[in-house]
Amino acid sequence: MPLSLPHAFVKRHAWIALTGLTLGPQAVADEPTQVVASFSVLADMVRNVGGDRVEVTSLVGPDSDPHVYSPRPTDARALAEADLVVLNGLQFEGWMTRLLDASGYQGKTVVATEGVPLLAYGGQSLHRQHEEEAEHDHEEHDHEEHDGHDHDSHDSHEAHDGHDHDGHDSNDDHDGHDHAGHDDHDHGEYDPHAWLDLSAGLTYVANIRDGLIAVDPDNSEHYASRADSYMEDIQAAHDQVLALLDDLPEHAQVIVGHDAFGHFSRAYGIDFLSPVGLSTEAEPSAADIARMVDVIRERQIPALFVENMSSPALMEQLSEETGVPIAGSLYNGALSEEGMTSHYLGMILHNAEVLHQGLVDAVGHDHDDSHDHHDSHDHHDSHDHDH
Repeated sequence: MPLSLPHAFVKRHAWIALTGLTLGPQAVADEPTQVVASFSVLADMVRNVGGDRVEVTSLVGPDSDPHVYSPRPTDARALAEADLVVLNGLQFEGWMTRLLDASGYQGKTVVATEGVPLLAYGGQSLHRQHEEEAEHDHEEHDHEEHDGHDHDSHDSHEAHDGHDHDGHDSNDDHDGHDHAGHDDHDHGEYDPHAWLDLSAGLTYVANIRDGLIAVDPDNSEHYASRADSYMEDIQAAHDQVLALLDDLPEHAQVIVGHDAFGHFSRAYGIDFLSPVGLSTEAEPSAADIARMVDVIRERQIPALFVENMSSPALMEQLSEETGVPIAGSLYNGALSEEGMTSHYLGMILHNAEVLHQGLVDAVGHDHDDSHDHHDSHDHHDSHDHDH
C-alpha cells in the first residue's frame, strides 16, 4: 500500500495555501516574521511551524544543491533584513558563515541540528573504505618492520616517530585534497544529513519553534501549537516508514550516488554504498568505478538509485556494466518544486516507498543469483577440500 502524508498535515497545508491567497486587512497589518533558511528542507519545516505568521526565504531553493551553492548579493540583503536565520549546522553549509559575516546579520540564529544524536562519518563511500584499508595495511607493514628492528637506537626511534607524525600530517593534507574530489572537505567529522531520520526531524522542529518564539514571543502559543501538530505528523510518518521497511532483509544494501544516507540507514536499517563521499560535487575516478562494479557483483547488490540533485550518468554506467537495474530516484538535500516531494515529510515517505519497491522487485532476481553463487561457492570449497 502506498505511503501517504498524514491527513492533518494535508489539511493544514491546504489551509495555508488558501489563507495565503486571501489575506485580510488584519493579516496585512501584522507584519510576518522574516525568516531566512539555508535550504529548502529547513524552509519547509519553518513554514509548517510558523504558518501565516512567517515569511520564509530559502537561500538554496527546490531542486538545487546546497553542496555546490554560490551565494548571491541578494542573499546578503535577505539576511540583513531577517528576524531569524535557520541553518542545519555540522558544517553542511560551508558557505553560510562567510555569508552571515558579509551581511552584517546580528540577530538570532537557529542551528537545527542542536541536540540531534551525532553520527560520526564512518564513510560508506568505497573510495574512503579503500583509503582506510590501504592505511591499515600501511600501519601493519610499519608495525612489522618496527618489530623486526633492534631497539638499540633511541634517536633512531624518535626520528621514526617524527617521520610517522609528518606522514600523518601529510595524510591529513592528502585527505583534504581527496575530500575536494571525493569526500567534501567542508564537511566535518559528523554526517550532517540528520533530517533524513524523521526522529531527528522532531529535534529540528523543536529548535525552530524555540527560535520563532524567541524573536516573536507574542505568537508563542501559535508556534507551540503548530509545532506540536507537526511533530505528531512527523512521528506518524516515522512509524509508517518503520512498518514499511520492516519486511526487508536486515541490512539490505543498495547503491547511491554519494554518501548522504547515514542517518536514514541508522534509523531504518538499509545500508547505502556509494563510489564517492558526502559531496555531490565529487567525481569518482575510473578506479572508484571499477571497484564499485566489483562490489556490486561480489555482494550481489540488488538495486541502484539515482538522486534528484545528481546526474544519473554514473548509475546508468554501473547499471549497464553490471546488469543491476536503477530502481528509482531518491531525495536528500533538496525538495522538488511540486508534488509529494515538495514537502519534507513527503520526501522521506517517497524515499521509503521507492527503496521498498526497488528491493522487493529485486528479490526474485537476487534470490536466483544468490542460489547460483552459493552453488558455485560450495563447489569451490569442495574442490579446495579435496586438494
